[in-house]
Amino acid sequence: MGPVRFRLATLPRPLRWALLGLCCLALAPIAWKLYGPRGVVVEVVSKTWQYEIEVEQRVQETNSGWCDELPADAQVLARRVTTKAADGRPAGGEHCRYTSPQWRRRWGIRNEGQAPTPPSWPSPKLASAGADGMGAERLGKRQERYLLQLHDSSGRDWSCELPQGQWQRVQVNASFRILVDRWSVANCASLPSF
Repeated sequence: MGPVRFRLATLPRPLRWALLGLCCLALAPIAWKLYGPRGVVVEVVSKTWQYEIEVEQRVQETNSGWCDELPADAQVLARRVTTKAADGRPAGGEHCRYTSPQWRRRWGIRNEGQAPTPPSWPSPKLASAGADGMGAERLGKRQERYLLQLHDSSGRDWSCELPQGQWQRVQVNASFRILVDRWSVANCASLPSF
């Protein structure tokens, strides 16, 4: 007795259609994964903003350099003549140790809020200068951030930073798709343009 050959054509037509339907059902999830819409559906649960200002203070700092390249307001503490060529300079050049006033970051202040509260810059109280100008404070670098807090139906959360104009156009509770990699990191660049 030889091997039994199975031929689809010998099966009754309704059974062939049923088998074809079962195969399609089995392949549907794979096809959806490969060709269906990409990404995860998320909802905007809140819009937050952060405004931060660095505060700089005028302080006296000690440094060293070639004596002919010192800042105009430097006070020389010590000089030495070099015996070897260095930094493209011949032997005999003067190297100085000096102090000079510099502006340095000392602290920062931040305002944070959530839409619909409008963003606002903090108003830090600055120290005034002493008789020699040292100790004075001034506002330094500013940074503003506009963030969307996103949530999906499986309970995962993400935060995406946007430019202010785009952030203002997004509505809380809006839903859209965003790409998420296999490590559950959201690709914020895949956000739709609002």
